[in-house]
Amino acid sequence: MSALLQELLRVSEKAAHIARACRQQEALFQLLIEEKKEGEKNKKFAVDFKTLADVLVQEVVKQNMENKFPGLGEKISGEESNEFTNDLGEKIIVRLCSTEAETAELLGKVLNGNKLASEALANVVHQDVSFTDPILDSLKIDIPQDILGIWVDPIDSTYQYIKGSADIKPIQGIFPSGLQCVTILIGVYDIQTGMPLMGVINQPFVSQDPTTLRWKGQCYWGLSYKGNNIHSLQPIPTRNSSEIPSQRIGNPSLEAAPHGFSAVISTSEKEPIKAALLRVCGDSIFRAAGAGYKSLCVVQGLVDVYIFSEDTTFKWDSCAAHAILKSMGGGMADLKGCLERNPELGLDPPQLVYHVANEGASGVDQWANKGGLLAYRSRNQLETFLSRLIPNLVPHDVNT
Repeated sequence: MSALLQELLRVSEKAAHIARACRQQEALFQLLIEEKKEGEKNKKFAVDFKTLADVLVQEVVKQNMENKFPGLGEKISGEESNEFTNDLGEKIIVRLCSTEAETAELLGKVLNGNKLASEALANVVHQDVSFTDPILDSLKIDIPQDILGIWVDPIDSTYQYIKGSADIKPIQGIFPSGLQCVTILIGVYDIQTGMPLMGVINQPFVSQDPTTLRWKGQCYWGLSYKGNNIHSLQPIPTRNSSEIPSQRIGNPSLEAAPHGFSAVISTSEKEPIKAALLRVCGDSIFRAAGAGYKSLCVVQGLVDVYIFSEDTTFKWDSCAAHAILKSMGGGMADLKGCLERNPELGLDPPQLVYHVANEGASGVDQWANKGGLLAYRSRNQLETFLSRLIPNLVPHDVNT
């Protein structure tokens, strides 16, 4: 199934090209933004936006995967509706047409007849992009296509993407905001068990050339299936209990936290969690934008855990990183389930699953991670972290 993963890498890079192209001209970019409708909105935000870049990326992923693997396109679900409304009030269904000219004509309707803009976007959408990883050339793992489902978040951290800040400085390697927090997330899961199988995280805006102002990106991937675990990062050594969790291979220059753990959290995290983390992690608590980027910080080894107690992340936010972390020996658990679990029973941490909608929910809430989430890099590390976190929590439900 390396061919599927190779294609996911290629379409993620094509998506990154689209994201960068749409951001290059501010005047053009402002034409591409539309407020989400009821049922599409994340309740975390008073106003929630999508961009034409989001929709184009999602449609490109669907169409490219369907072309290469017939029947797979209908199993791809994403965050964005592909419906846009232009200034005339016309509803346009955005899709990737068979020719560049046809796509340009369709985009012209969305962009109110702006011919130059629509042709430029169509050109990027139809460009052929080659991207591969030599590690995958020798990978021989057969996963039946009929068990696969795919979640796509075409542009995670849309607010940061719209804002477009390029001058944010990192704190110990972690960007609190800015274009670096934007990610493209593609996660493959087993439709029978709900467990993640493959994940690709593309970070389109990693570094900018000071002369040309062009951005370069970075791509991360992982595969975990029937005991086969492989990923694009260097292997992480198994730790024993005497090792300090913050001594990480991802950033060897980062000093170990005096409390032993480090965490990345949302700016909207609730006070009981923040207060407990302060006692567990000390000063090694970092705030950052974007669920995908915060998860990536764990994948990269910049922090030990990403913890979020609210129900405003979704399956498309977590599936890709979950697959990568699983391939590295970690995972992404339901936070509420972890806090309620009796560790003495020896039960595994309750992993997030991706195949079942939330009962009684509607709109995007059907696919919310209702119990929050906890991303981690090893099982032993997670158990130690929870053993320190739980005693420091105020004794009431953090999800209320």
